[in-house]
Amino acid sequence: MIVIRPLSDTPEVRVALADLLIEAVAHGGSVSFMHPLAPGAAHAFWAGALAAAARGERAVLGAFNDGVLAGTVTLHLDCPPNQPHRGEIGKLMVRVAQRGRGIAAALMRAAERLAVERGRSLLVLDTASEGGAAGLYEGLGWTYAGEIPDYALKPHGGLVGTRLYWKRVG
Repeated sequence: MIVIRPLSDTPEVRVALADLLIEAVAHGGSVSFMHPLAPGAAHAFWAGALAAAARGERAVLGAFNDGVLAGTVTLHLDCPPNQPHRGEIGKLMVRVAQRGRGIAAALMRAAERLAVERGRSLLVLDTASEGGAAGLYEGLGWTYAGEIPDYALKPHGGLVGTRLYWKRVG
């Protein structure tokens, strides 16, 4: 059974998130990092992200399968003053061995519910044009807004575009 809950900064959580991030990057996940990702960099990223969550600037959700972290998603809430109604989805990752079980979809639904609870009515996200999760997002009712070519480097090198999506929630 998959259990999804907000994560807070503990050594165990940070290690599990860092391991997940390193695995995602090693398998080509376009989540802002290059391969090979050093453990120290992964830990530092999550320390900062979890500190931002503690300040209410974002929420980091974890999906647990039999008590083991199987995936995560981040809901960014720290938007400019003229965008208090908006949030952004980031860092959706599921362990390779846990994929195909509906974990990513469950994480997205949980993030959308949390966004509504936090007073958000519009969410945005981006995903890599190649190897990204466009099919998942479209299947969950997200609207494709367009593509930016050569947006970022792939984890193993070479440029990749990004597809932009939005969704009204609540």
